[in-house]
Amino acid sequence: MPQTQLLPKDQAGIDRAAALLAAGDLVAFPTETVYGLGADARNDHAVARVFEAKGRPSFNPLIVHVADLAAARDLARFNDVAERLAGAFWPGPLTLVLPLQPGGGLSPLVTAGLDTVALRMPAHPVAQDLLAAFGGPIAAPSANPSGRISPTRPDHVLEGLDGRIAAVVDGGACDVGVESTIVSAVGAPQLLRPGGLPVEALEACIGAPLPIDGNADAPSSPGQLASHYAPNAAVRLNARHAAEGEVHLGFGPEAGDATLNLSPSGDLVEAAANLFHHLRQLDETGRPIAVSPIPETGLGRAINDRLRRAAAPRP
Repeated sequence: MPQTQLLPKDQAGIDRAAALLAAGDLVAFPTETVYGLGADARNDHAVARVFEAKGRPSFNPLIVHVADLAAARDLARFNDVAERLAGAFWPGPLTLVLPLQPGGGLSPLVTAGLDTVALRMPAHPVAQDLLAAFGGPIAAPSANPSGRISPTRPDHVLEGLDGRIAAVVDGGACDVGVESTIVSAVGAPQLLRPGGLPVEALEACIGAPLPIDGNADAPSSPGQLASHYAPNAAVRLNARHAAEGEVHLGFGPEAGDATLNLSPSGDLVEAAANLFHHLRQLDETGRPIAVSPIPETGLGRAINDRLRRAAAPRP
């Protein structure tokens, strides 16, 4: 494949990206969370190329991005909880895992053989414009080699996938910086992955605690593999200081001597937005990464989820 095109986010760029998707090519595009690697979710060959480009395990399902709730209902069956969550948080950084709608037309590769599908309506204007121009569902995992640090800027995408995909739509830096929160609404709701929407907001919406299902051995949704979002370097968590030979990813004012600090003021939103970019920069040093403790509240839960997976033993 020739060098990956970098497309502008204007209408000409969006139309070109939509045409490439319609032709079965792969196009990365920004969402408010991270950049997604888009393919026509109805095209078996296009979806297979996503797995090939990412080197992604076939048992890890893909998130399908839709333009609106009507398009989502064509693909999945919504219960009352799902309707309530979608009404409150779509468009936004929430993915709902729902029972497949018969005759929805999705490639079976998207769901990795499951009878459920993960759906999201992104809030980013470029993603919305692309979905409207394409006129169909777009399967889009994060636009990076599988298991590596997720991309929040177009240059991150090109670092990992240049020459392996057709194009990247340049929408600048992503606002949220961690992937979407994933909730199963198949029966009683369960949290499958913390992410860009705080769990507390979801629990307030449904009026009940949201139990966690973290089955990493047989994932029912994207992002449940134990070793995931991993840099090449070893990662050591809950480190107040770097040991000899390490670089230090800090958090908060007490980590003033850190190599890089996710948020000197201790702002979890800022930390989430910086997480993958800082991990990439530190990984380039070739030294082990020591990471400061992160509070297990709000977006800190999503950050810690990513860090634990980055630090997990590699397969």
